[in-house]
Amino acid sequence: MMRVREVQLSDKGELSTLIKLIDGESDFMLFGAGERKMTANQSEKMIINFRESENSSILITEENRRLTGYLMAVGGKADKNKHSAYLVLGVRKDSRKKGAGTLLLEAIEKWAVNHGLRRLELTTMVHNEAALKLYKKFGFEVEGLKRHSFFIKGRAVDEYYMGKLLNNGGMTDGESNII
Repeated sequence: MMRVREVQLSDKGELSTLIKLIDGESDFMLFGAGERKMTANQSEKMIINFRESENSSILITEENRRLTGYLMAVGGKADKNKHSAYLVLGVRKDSRKKGAGTLLLEAIEKWAVNHGLRRLELTTMVHNEAALKLYKKFGFEVEGLKRHSFFIKGRAVDEYYMGKLLNNGGMTDGESNII
């Protein structure tokens, strides 16, 4: 049975292996196969930094004691954006379409609300139909287009900016732009 939990320091080696594996299995991640040089020590430092931040977290899915996916929520660093977090989601190829992404997004939304965040945001390549379907299912909306965000195999690839407002303190959408 697959479960989701917050990453622990004891996961440092397996987390760095998982991230590099997913980079190599998917054309939708920022880094390609072998491009990311992450060691267990670097992973440990990253976990510590995330755990020390009030508005950042790393969640993982686990099945049969094996890490199958991760979701990093990178909280804003300035007073003006600390209410939001940028999400990065990755799932092993052999674990896709088994609910890992759903579990991670459900868990991060609960975590975000409990930590006072009001906004989650992410980017995805426009042709990543599975991710778009999942994000829209969770209420993320396309907020913008980043043209020629990537060059993959000699072709320009556009990327969507997507966002989701959480508990926004009772403000209406119209009020959110008023200073």
